[in-house]
Amino acid sequence: MRITAAILDQIGLPGPYADSRPLRLAQVELAPPRPGELLVRIDAAGLCHSDLSVINGDRPRPMPMALGHEAAATVVETGDPDSPFKPGDRVVLAFLPACGQCACCGAGEGYLCQPGATANGEGRLLRGGRRIMELPGKEVNHHLGVSAFATHAVVDQRSAVKIPSDIAPEIAALFGCAVLTGVGAVMNTAAVKPGESVVVYGLGGVGLSSLLGAVAAGANPVIAVDPIEDKRKLALELGAAAAVAPADAAQAIADLTGGGADVAIETAGKAAVLAAAYKSTRRGGRTVTVGLPNPAEMLSFPAVSLVAEGKTLMGSYMGSSIPSRDVPRYIGLWRAGRLPVHRLLSGTAPLSEINRLMDELAAGRVIRQVVLP
Repeated sequence: MRITAAILDQIGLPGPYADSRPLRLAQVELAPPRPGELLVRIDAAGLCHSDLSVINGDRPRPMPMALGHEAAATVVETGDPDSPFKPGDRVVLAFLPACGQCACCGAGEGYLCQPGATANGEGRLLRGGRRIMELPGKEVNHHLGVSAFATHAVVDQRSAVKIPSDIAPEIAALFGCAVLTGVGAVMNTAAVKPGESVVVYGLGGVGLSSLLGAVAAGANPVIAVDPIEDKRKLALELGAAAAVAPADAAQAIADLTGGGADVAIETAGKAAVLAAAYKSTRRGGRTVTVGLPNPAEMLSFPAVSLVAEGKTLMGSYMGSSIPSRDVPRYIGLWRAGRLPVHRLLSGTAPLSEINRLMDELAAGRVIRQVVLP
């Protein structure tokens, strides 16, 4: 079928993106789903720094690529009659399909699935190949198995999680990455317990989701760190005990925690911020990083602190989440009023404004913008 998709042909074009226009809307041919795959209509797609990091070159990917990875959609067609999905099902799309057969999947760590990660890095779907073609012989790569900045997509059914039909698409989309990653980092990776102190570095969609997760987990105090005042104000409204600029963070954390946080969550994707987060934890503290820095960035801290201070440094991909388990779980917390995810929505816009929206994201002026294709 013929669809419209936002295609990136070249990484590293300078901003403002409204002028350089790295993403172009193109008419492309979408092949039918194969067995184990779904054709979906994209109802809403969120803009994330992981999209921006492909555009600016921090996360190199094969070109050309149809971007977008955080989305809510409706199933249009299944690739086989035995699919657990049916046309009309509402779904949230997750950005790492788990094969179910590798060692990580066997250990219950599908978020570390090696075949899924390899397929994502190569710009193809988990079952092999690409389903998007612009011209005869000119394939377009998939972004994280989703390519949601489009009217439709073909995805592996293991990338889809059924959701109730009464959730607004622009809210449902946020559960596919921001909430899955941020809340998961708190509840799964760090396993924050009631009464533990938590500091969150970076207040974008993932960072504020981490803050929501910390509040829901009963953390106390929760401290937010970000250079942008409006984001700090929102963090206070969402339950933070304090929200400070980076220059004031060390003193504020020491004062509020009695020497260091139990848990630090780093979401900024900068090695220097991760080093500050690690330093801000107490003896025996835990630092969780979900940010994706440029591969050239290196982290430096006193190696002896891992032993002498009993500290832990943990990476968290996709919030150590199992989408089929955690998306319904987080939606339940949202319905109960414990995860006000809707407060993260900065606004909606048509797909035609995608480059301007990327400027807003790059400037840090927004939390989560959503396109409605």
